[in-house]
Amino acid sequence: MSSSDIQLLLTALASVLVLVALIVSRIRMHPLLALLIVSIGVGFATGMEPVAIVKNLSNGAGKTLGAVGVVIALGAMLGKILADSGTTERLANAILSHTSPRMIPWAMTLVAFVIGIPMFFEVGLVVMLPLIFSVARKLESQERFKGSAYVYVGVPVISALAAMHGMVPPHPGPLTAIATLKTTVGPTMIYGFIAALPAMILGGPLYGAFISRRMTTRPDEALLEQFTTTREEAAGRNAPGVGLGVLAALLPALLMLVHAGAEMLLPKDSAAMHVAAFLGDPLVAMLLGVLFAAFALVLLRGGDAEKLREAMGKSLKPIAGIMLIIAGGGAFQQVLTSAKVGDAIVNLTHQFSLPPLALGWLIAMLLSVSTGSATVGIVGAAGLLAPLAGADPSLNLPLLALSIGCGSLFFNYANHAGFWMVKESFGMTMGEATKTISVVQSIVSVAGLIMVLLFNLLPRLG
Repeated sequence: MSSSDIQLLLTALASVLVLVALIVSRIRMHPLLALLIVSIGVGFATGMEPVAIVKNLSNGAGKTLGAVGVVIALGAMLGKILADSGTTERLANAILSHTSPRMIPWAMTLVAFVIGIPMFFEVGLVVMLPLIFSVARKLESQERFKGSAYVYVGVPVISALAAMHGMVPPHPGPLTAIATLKTTVGPTMIYGFIAALPAMILGGPLYGAFISRRMTTRPDEALLEQFTTTREEAAGRNAPGVGLGVLAALLPALLMLVHAGAEMLLPKDSAAMHVAAFLGDPLVAMLLGVLFAAFALVLLRGGDAEKLREAMGKSLKPIAGIMLIIAGGGAFQQVLTSAKVGDAIVNLTHQFSLPPLALGWLIAMLLSVSTGSATVGIVGAAGLLAPLAGADPSLNLPLLALSIGCGSLFFNYANHAGFWMVKESFGMTMGEATKTISVVQSIVSVAGLIMVLLFNLLPRLG
């Protein structure tokens, strides 16, 4: 390693510490301002030209908002329609009436597992928030419940969505590793599904039950009112049936699942593949979900179009701040990436002598933690190990792709957009968000690595 590599790594570490200090100290700076200030500081500290710093800020914020901002806005509209129509109330009642309080985290894990097959982490969380808040609000009203019901219900969802996002194709991370290492989707998917089960159980229902007793986290009241209804409000409505409500809530996931299946079964240049790719794009799928919910749950049942429009407009106000903070996280991530922190991490890993499966996990982990991008972690690790993968026929490439995906999940923190989404959605402090999403994803990541090493002792698939 060169002195410049060491300086870059120290700068990245210092930037995270300064960011946390600005937010949690007496200064109590708004996260968006803190993210922008620290990003500019990193730019100057690493020798960037002022014009380049500004370009990285705008590109990082714009890219992140372009990827998830509109989808989050559409998800807020869908959640508002589901809440106002009484759908989430009925779904929550259906879960609670057939599940004991102790089994609720397991039921939520199963729902998130299904939704997480086709959906990105942030998109899946947006879709699940109305159900999380509705179930948790009812659970909170039970006098016997101790701790934070929202953490108790939400952590299993975070765990399942994270496990599916990092371990199972057709999510972009695993697919990128598969393509770079020139391996196949089938075995990687089978390994990923099996490895995800213990990982999301450890990080979800088990850890959630432990940590929720020690927290009092409660989302902002405006966000709660947007995504939930009280029993009295629901009683005054002619709520749709559970089946129609489930279809409306899951339609975006179903469209993305069709796209995922088409990627594995259809030729890339076929007309059917192009249609599936268009309908299964997260933005298009969420838009179609909102339109279906608006017509099926409101307009076709005699609802007022003007009230529907007002409700969807109001749904954007509570999440506007969340989207801007996520954009700030994207700017911070882009500056770190442009400063070549990832190259310094790669040079650092050259100092280690580890088996390829462990080394792939380590490189992806370090790149993801330092740059705030799981994609950078996966691309960097897969690219670095691709020559080894081609030269060593004894290496189990599907397991190497899985280990890289698992490594990219570790310790999602302040330079990750997902961290800010969880923190702001649940109304958490920095410490509370660290105890939830950062620790949960670390548990999932380490459990995934352990499963990879165990799989490597068995005869390989394919």
